[in-house]
Amino acid sequence: MEPWFTIYLTCVGAAVGSFLNVCIYRWPEGLSVVRPRSRCPVCENPIAWYDNVPVLSWLVLRGRCRHCGTRISFQYPLVELVTALMWLGMALWHGPSWEAVRGGLFLSLLLGIAVLDARHRIIPDQLSVLGALAGLGFALAPAGVTFRTAIIGAAVGYAFMWLVKLGGEAAFRKPALGVGDIHMMAMVGAFVGLSGAILTIMLGSVFGLLIGVPLMSLKGRLRFLGTYLPLGTFLALGAAVAYIWGPAIIGWYLALVLTA
Repeated sequence: MEPWFTIYLTCVGAAVGSFLNVCIYRWPEGLSVVRPRSRCPVCENPIAWYDNVPVLSWLVLRGRCRHCGTRISFQYPLVELVTALMWLGMALWHGPSWEAVRGGLFLSLLLGIAVLDARHRIIPDQLSVLGALAGLGFALAPAGVTFRTAIIGAAVGYAFMWLVKLGGEAAFRKPALGVGDIHMMAMVGAFVGLSGAILTIMLGSVFGLLIGVPLMSLKGRLRFLGTYLPLGTFLALGAAVAYIWGPAIIGWYLALVLTA
């Protein structure tokens, strides 16, 4: 059963990655992700099913539209491949279980948020709020954290980020922290609980300082970087680390403190 489950989940991941690409392209433009069907943005010819197979179609077509030859961004196969690998990793790590599905979904949500916030400075509620509901739903299944832990994690993650927003605005007299980041942390807390949410905030801040700030100095060369730090992108990275290595990091830290 395990080999077939692994293959199946990898294919699911590739399909999820393909859908993420649609969301990343359409949501910033206020478009539906359901209709119309996928089409070339230049010649507007609908994309046939055999040209819409994740990763493979892009390779066969050599990254160009079949009809007009317009280049297709490398982002499309990259997102599909990364998502497929994440679901593959969850299948290999957790085996045939709900936790493999939960982990694949959580990491996919984080990837979508990371790309959208980095490129467009938005974190759609379709990912964060619906993701939080999905996290709470999975907490009722035999997977991951308990429902009580998920509720507490979501509530504290949400409330803490609101306090940061209100405190920052009172201190600096200007908008501080987007509502999307707040909703995102409710989703993260629902998946990884209170300790994971706290670790995510800490790691996201560190990643933003060590990675984001140096990249901001290159914003003239890297045009996808805007005029401010996309915190959601680094919170997503921190949440992924918290999900995979969180217990080990927290255990290491507690052992360090207790033996100091």
